[in-house]
Amino acid sequence: MSALPTKTREIHSHHFDSTIWNDLAFRDDDIVIATYAKSGTTWLQQIVGQLLFAGREDLPVAEMSPWLDLRVPPKEVKLPMVEAQTHRRFLKTHLPVDALVFSPKAKYFYIGRDGRDAAWSLYNHHLTANQVWYDALNNTPGLVGEPIGRVDLEIVPYFRRWLARDGYPFWPFWENVRSWWALRALPNVMMLHFGAMKADMPGTMRRIAKFLDIEIDDTKWDAMVEHCTFDYMKAHADKSAPLGGILWEGGASTFIHKGTNGRWRDVLPAQDVAAYETRAVAELGPDCAKWLATGETG
Repeated sequence: MSALPTKTREIHSHHFDSTIWNDLAFRDDDIVIATYAKSGTTWLQQIVGQLLFAGREDLPVAEMSPWLDLRVPPKEVKLPMVEAQTHRRFLKTHLPVDALVFSPKAKYFYIGRDGRDAAWSLYNHHLTANQVWYDALNNTPGLVGEPIGRVDLEIVPYFRRWLARDGYPFWPFWENVRSWWALRALPNVMMLHFGAMKADMPGTMRRIAKFLDIEIDDTKWDAMVEHCTFDYMKAHADKSAPLGGILWEGGASTFIHKGTNGRWRDVLPAQDVAAYETRAVAELGPDCAKWLATGETG
């Protein structure tokens, strides 16, 4: 079994203020949803919300499940809001494990997704960001480091730069995956994979419910599943997208974009595919690299 991790550093950027975790008073039943980015975070937040609230319509999931380490609003504003929540909390993070305070009693999820798919979705996320998004990240107090600039490349060179500069202009990819993979044997950590979730969402939801000790009301099950489908989430995107989607051109439906894998396959040249796959094995080792690409272990 893996040892419990300890926090060894703080991360500050145009997006992050990891110090908020130092001041969070954990509850024993807290749930933490972790990903790199654009890897199914919002989807899992919706699933957990539906399981907790037995298929209720139109849950304001983005409000209920805040991105804790996003530096806006500042922790002085965000932390009291989180501490005032009376429902079972489900918090979101995009940090690697060593920048978190880790609770031995909270339940943690980590969702893996092929980096090429994550980067493709991240490109759309970045491309459609509007001035409100840039102002929030670049023109509010507390910025540490460089501001984030606008998209200045087409998708293939954008991906090449993301790979060469390890997640630029967002945050490092490989350490994020590697740090969570190392915890896969802990009893309070569940590893999920975006592709496997798509292949069997109802089965995944039942596994998640069991992990969280949630007893499913079978009379509400069909509603729970329906409310976690892409079509439902797209139609109710204002409940899932941060601030109702005001940060992106086209609004919330832009934030809930496609939810598909493999868009890179007909676009990315063979040498770039090979470069990514070679880098994945070098950074993660063959077992983790295989899991990240396919969802398969062993």
